[in-house]
Amino acid sequence: MDPNHAFHEAPLPLFAPTAPAGDETPQAGAAPPGRGNRPPSYIADHRARLRERFMQGGAAAMPDYELLELVLFRAIPRQDVKPLARRLLDRFGDFNRVLSAAPARLAEIAGVGPAVMQELKIVEAAAQRLARSRVMHRPVLTSWDALLDYCHIAMAHRETERFRVLYLDRKNVLIADEEQAHGTVDHVPVYPREIMRRALELNASALILVHNHPSGDPAPSQADIGMTSRIVAAAEVMGIAVHDHLIIGRSRELSFRSEGLL
Repeated sequence: MDPNHAFHEAPLPLFAPTAPAGDETPQAGAAPPGRGNRPPSYIADHRARLRERFMQGGAAAMPDYELLELVLFRAIPRQDVKPLARRLLDRFGDFNRVLSAAPARLAEIAGVGPAVMQELKIVEAAAQRLARSRVMHRPVLTSWDALLDYCHIAMAHRETERFRVLYLDRKNVLIADEEQAHGTVDHVPVYPREIMRRALELNASALILVHNHPSGDPAPSQADIGMTSRIVAAAEVMGIAVHDHLIIGRSRELSFRSEGLL
C-alpha cells in the first residue's frame, strides 16, 4: 500500500433507519430491509388483482371483505389487510356497519389505528355527501327514492338514536337538513320549540321528520307517536306543514303518512 495514500472508510450511522409510524406491526413474511415501502410480491400481486377486478366489475362484483380490503390498502401499505378486514366484518356485520361504527368501537379491533380509522371515516363521509347532493336543493316529491337512500346511508347503521329535520320551502325544495339531537340506543330527546325556531329562521314552509331505530325495527313506539303529535301541533300554530315522519330501520323504513299516523 502506498504509505502516502490514506485509507478512508465511510462512518456507520449510530442508529438504523426506522420505518415511518403507522398502523402496521411487524409480522412473519414481511419484506426484508432495503425493500423500502414496497410490499412483498405476493401482497402486491393480490392488491393489483383486486384493483383490476374493481375497475372492471365495480363494487357489485366484490364481497364485502374485498371491498373493505381496497379501503384498507392506503392505510396499511405493506401488509396483508385481509385478516383485519375479516376482523372488522366479524365484529360489525357488513361493510356499511364497519364504515359507520363509532371510532371508540373501531379502536377496540386489533390492527385499527389512526390511519385505518381515518380512511374508513373518509369513505363514510364521501358516501353521505354524495347521497346528500342528490336531494339538497331539489323538490322532495320528485326525488323521494333518493331521499330515502340518503336517510338510510346517514342513519340506518347508527348505534344510537338520531333525530333530524328536513326543512322545505314553499315549492317543497329541500333547503336544509339538520340533525337536531342524538340520544341512547332507544331514546332521543326532541324539542318542538327548537324545531319551530329553526324553521322560522330558515323561512321554511314544511318539514319532514326523520329518526332511526338502532334495533333495526322501524315500528313506531307510543313515544314516537306522541312526540310527532306535539311537533305537528306546534307546526300548525306557525302555519308550517309536517309532510311525514320517517323511521329508518336497518333494512327498511316506515312512513307515518303511509301508515295513516299523520
